[in-house]
Amino acid sequence: MTDFMTEYDLYCTQHGVPERIDLMLCDINAVLRGKWLPSSEVSKLLDNQVRIPLSTYAPNIFGFEIPETGLGMIQGDPDGILKPILGTLKPVPWAKGNVAQLMVEMHEMNGEISELSPRLILQRIVDKFKNKGLNPVVACELEFYIINKRKNVSDPPTPPERTPDAQNYDLEVLSRSEEMLRAIQKASKVLGLPIDSIIAEFGPGQFEINFHHTGDVLSAADTAVIFRRLVRGVADEHGMEATFMAKPYADHPGNGMHLHTSVLDNEGVNIFECSNEEIAPALRHAVAGALHTMEDFQAIFAPHMNSYRRFFPGGFAPCAPDWGLDNRNAGIRLPVTKGPASRLEHRISGADINPYLAFAAILAGILHGIETQEEPPLPLEDANSSPAIPLTTNWNQSVDNF
Repeated sequence: MTDFMTEYDLYCTQHGVPERIDLMLCDINAVLRGKWLPSSEVSKLLDNQVRIPLSTYAPNIFGFEIPETGLGMIQGDPDGILKPILGTLKPVPWAKGNVAQLMVEMHEMNGEISELSPRLILQRIVDKFKNKGLNPVVACELEFYIINKRKNVSDPPTPPERTPDAQNYDLEVLSRSEEMLRAIQKASKVLGLPIDSIIAEFGPGQFEINFHHTGDVLSAADTAVIFRRLVRGVADEHGMEATFMAKPYADHPGNGMHLHTSVLDNEGVNIFECSNEEIAPALRHAVAGALHTMEDFQAIFAPHMNSYRRFFPGGFAPCAPDWGLDNRNAGIRLPVTKGPASRLEHRISGADINPYLAFAAILAGILHGIETQEEPPLPLEDANSSPAIPLTTNWNQSVDNF
């Protein structure tokens, strides 16, 4: 904990003493839950005095406990201890006043991180790579819609004025939204979020943010979680709302989360890299593993009932466990297969995912393929390929498959 106090003292030197710290715990639905902690009480974090119920990890999307989890009042709703995740103490640029935010993990009374932690699940998958002398590298893309502020949360979304129905890569659309997009960029810089580029997506008021690749997979997932909070906060500051719902409009494209992944060995060499016209064996195996596990993990890639509205023939979201070379129709796209940037892009997930669980599922599939040396089916471009069986469009069936 002395490391955290060093971080806190540095924060105060750079930004002044905050009025409060927003303690943020990511639940299974990637909703940030927690407490406002006055800075005068920061020492409580050192003494295990900041606690919330362990069931906070696993409510339903409306915030109510789920008896089937075995958590909550059925067992007395016991507490866990909130402890800081080092490196995540940052300002909240869109807040009124000097406010800090801090990501936390829930620990059991024995001091161990709770087994309920989505972040711990991702850490364990990364550890499995490292135990084999491998290091995954990821880059995330997130899509979202800016919508007019609604009077009631149940009101249907409406796009901002002067927004074209089809705005894909339209620079004029970016210019019209420049004030808000610049605020998002500025806030991201303050928080140290590694934004690469911003594009106007196809839907009205829809944008995509690309992040730089990193070998710190947990930090990449943290970034996705924090960024969604940032965009919602900045949008509210500008009198708008932002939604990462998978399919907010029936007649416009949904919001996706695409994850680019490569794997390095302990020498820093990309094992997906190939110098000839063939695809590297490790990349083929990784594709096969990701495809093999895609149906089983669909409930993670599409966690809500609304998520399944993205999956329909002719839509912008891939619908089947298939792959292709630079083919955006495919569930797994290989944008580059030569040189150090060789990688695969997993395109199934909606933007409504829990990043820790989605990253873990994608990486687990990749590792499964590498370990078993499974071979993928023929790519979509091959004239002899057979169509893959589409993923289910039924939420209940997806849960059963899981």
